[in-house]
Amino acid sequence: MAGHSKWANIQHRKGRQDAARSKLFSKLSKEITVAAKMGDPDPDKNPRLRLAIKEAKASSMPKDNIERAIKKATGGEGEAYEEIRYEGYGPNGVAVIVEAMTDNRNRTASNVRSTFTKNGGNLGETGSVAFMFERKGEIVYPASAGDPDTVMLAAIEAGAEDVESSEDGHTVYCADTDLNEVSTALEAELGESESTRLIWKPSTTTELDLEAMQKLMKLVDALEDDDDVQRVTTNFEASDEVLAQL
Repeated sequence: MAGHSKWANIQHRKGRQDAARSKLFSKLSKEITVAAKMGDPDPDKNPRLRLAIKEAKASSMPKDNIERAIKKATGGEGEAYEEIRYEGYGPNGVAVIVEAMTDNRNRTASNVRSTFTKNGGNLGETGSVAFMFERKGEIVYPASAGDPDTVMLAAIEAGAEDVESSEDGHTVYCADTDLNEVSTALEAELGESESTRLIWKPSTTTELDLEAMQKLMKLVDALEDDDDVQRVTTNFEASDEVLAQL
């Protein structure tokens, strides 16, 4: 089975169990502040901010934290962050995309490069792996949102491109530029989503065995532990047996 959606489930369960919530909230706050600075501080007029707030709420981030992050932007507080994307290879040549926000490009580049090297990977040039992914909007609903046919019909009417349904729930994909409109339409039909965000969806994948998967998770964990790193995406594929052993 392709590992993209499974990886999200692994991360979700793992996050519920042992992730440092303060670190997660810090990264969510950074995204909210940057979104509010770049556009209107009113989420109804700023699609990126609206999506950032939805993601924060889905992660149970307190309302006070969200409002504080917006006020930092409108009050001119906080650092001037730069968005950077790093690309490289992990174990067995699996492609890795690292999205970061930083106030010190040199520090972040050095840390990311070092993390790749220490964990059996190699940092590449910009564009070295991005061609193996497509930029998409992703909207995740629990299984309780409806049966696959109901969700599929709602997604098609909302303008989505594809739906993947399983016992864990439903993942709706759309063009990256349509995410705000599609998620709003789906919300009217199915209620609040569990997650709404832009992703890098693999168009080609790399098969990994158990040993390689363990090495990949070590690399991803180390990257995500960096305060400057917002999100890490890979194009691994693994069997259900391998994923179960993790």
